[in-house]
Amino acid sequence: MPATIYSLRPPQAPPTETGERLNRWVEALYPLHRCITGDGLRGTLQLLGQLIPVEVHEVPTGTPVLDWTVPREWAIREAWVATADGRRIVDLADSPLHVVQYSVPVRARMTLEALRPHLHTLPGQPDLVPYRTSYYAEAWGFCLAQRALDRLAAEGGEHQQLEVYIDSRLSDGALSYGECVLPGETADEVLFSAHACHPALANDNASALAVAAGLAQALMARPRRRYTYRFLFAPGTIGAITWLARNREAAGRLRHGLVLANLGDRGGFTYKMTRRGTLDAPQPIDRAVALALREEGVDVRPFDPAGYDERQFNSPGFDLPVGRLTRTPHGEYPEYHTSGDDLALVTPQALEGSLRALLRVVDVLEGDGVYRGTAPFGEPQLGRRGLYRALGGDAATPEAQRALLWALNLADGRFSLLDVAERSGLPFAAVRDAADRLLAAGLLEDHGPRTTDHGR
Repeated sequence: MPATIYSLRPPQAPPTETGERLNRWVEALYPLHRCITGDGLRGTLQLLGQLIPVEVHEVPTGTPVLDWTVPREWAIREAWVATADGRRIVDLADSPLHVVQYSVPVRARMTLEALRPHLHTLPGQPDLVPYRTSYYAEAWGFCLAQRALDRLAAEGGEHQQLEVYIDSRLSDGALSYGECVLPGETADEVLFSAHACHPALANDNASALAVAAGLAQALMARPRRRYTYRFLFAPGTIGAITWLARNREAAGRLRHGLVLANLGDRGGFTYKMTRRGTLDAPQPIDRAVALALREEGVDVRPFDPAGYDERQFNSPGFDLPVGRLTRTPHGEYPEYHTSGDDLALVTPQALEGSLRALLRVVDVLEGDGVYRGTAPFGEPQLGRRGLYRALGGDAATPEAQRALLWALNLADGRFSLLDVAERSGLPFAAVRDAADRLLAAGLLEDHGPRTTDHGR
């Protein structure tokens, strides 16, 4: 996968209070020992619950969820590998990445040669510790830097005796996930989903959790919301599958959605389209993201069945309009799923920029509408209605005037404001403002929901 060359990115502006606040949340989330079940996941949901109202759901082990079953709960207290003189060369106490997630208990003495199949390194990145899991197959293992392994081999050889200890437990318990639902004027829903299962990874997990919480706070502060907004914080794959299995009615109300990940690095934005939007015609969420982030050069990619939880929402039986928004996608930055994905990789400026981008997407979804002109024969006289005078002397007059003319011309009950912004090349905010001015002047009337898709 290509590496992101951060040195070529333009310098970032000094962080604001919003960016600093989001960064503090990432710092608080980062050290928690998250997994797909267990107290680290619950602690993450509890922390998010201090920022926004989060309802935590517990689904018992063994519960059938679609084609899956909720797994046993994993707990780990201690894990290490030690040399004959008691020196610990790998220790869970130093980082949760040092142990393969869901490792079964083990206590043994063995040679380095015998232990090697249970040791995971990154030979191409010899100073980094990889992140590895074994959720659905009973196994055990340790992760360490290749240099540390090479040093151990050089010091004691392949036949040196090592003590291996993993104090873990797999037992009946529950899978946890959290939801924050913000009711709107309609029951139609917008979903924002962030996975909450990766320990000690700042960008691939903690950044999206923090930005999602910031977005929920911003939406809570708004005096009105057209849509109902649902924020889902769940472990990857099994969490989304569990939510879908238990929330078919809510899934049926879902009109737009985004899976959020990797929102704290310095890379530009990448958007992965919905399945339906890729195979048929772009969905409103696909178009809204492309429009809202147009000036930032968002990289729009077609749907493919690999990735994060968007593949569950877009499975053919559900086929929900859920895209994915990231900065640098998974596997395309060198620190991905390694100890290099630490707090230094995430910046307050990037976090704030991600939040602002999502707010722009929300503004498009909230502000879109279909209108019909009340004076469609010839261009109505805008000057006598004060519309031109309101624009006099404004540096943005040409843009605002064009927005008025475009909004009037496409107000035939077939085209939405999203269509207007796409066709005109104007910012959505300018088009929405023009529509508001025309509504106030009595030149537009609400035509209700779109019945055709002539805008495409």
